[in-house]
Amino acid sequence: MAVSSDMMRTWRRPRAVMRDLLARGQREDLALAFLMSACIIIFIAQWPRLSRIASGFDLAPGADVPELSQLIAYEFLGWLMVWPLMFYAVGGISHVIAKLFGGMGSWYSARLALFWSLLATTPAALLYGLMAGFLGPVAAGTHLVGLVWLAAFAVIWLQTLREAESK
Repeated sequence: MAVSSDMMRTWRRPRAVMRDLLARGQREDLALAFLMSACIIIFIAQWPRLSRIASGFDLAPGADVPELSQLIAYEFLGWLMVWPLMFYAVGGISHVIAKLFGGMGSWYSARLALFWSLLATTPAALLYGLMAGFLGPVAAGTHLVGLVWLAAFAVIWLQTLREAESK
């Protein structure tokens, strides 16, 4: 199935999608593609918020207005260099914790569960980025969408990790 179809299916049946992904065999290239795609999408989702900051909104009184190119460069470094390494570490830690609770999966399956969950929830990240850019951080709707994104990620990740560690 197409990645976009699997992403939509993940919101309804995360364990079934994870089963399908694991049935493809151990493919590090696929896991890395999921991780980097998610990080690129989340990086792009930050642009409206960064544009708002570069326009002088949401700054502390007396603070200098940063340049948009500088803000985007820092986000690029974070989302495409630092966060992928952090997600690899979190995937490994989640596997160790699952092993303590009787998990029978592999390092790969734990990473795949995390990376796929991150990619599957990027539509909510895009919505959050748009709301942060247009409404700012003080709007209750922005915080609500951010909370929905984090909650959806947590639920989907726990379900996919449960499936990944059951084999």
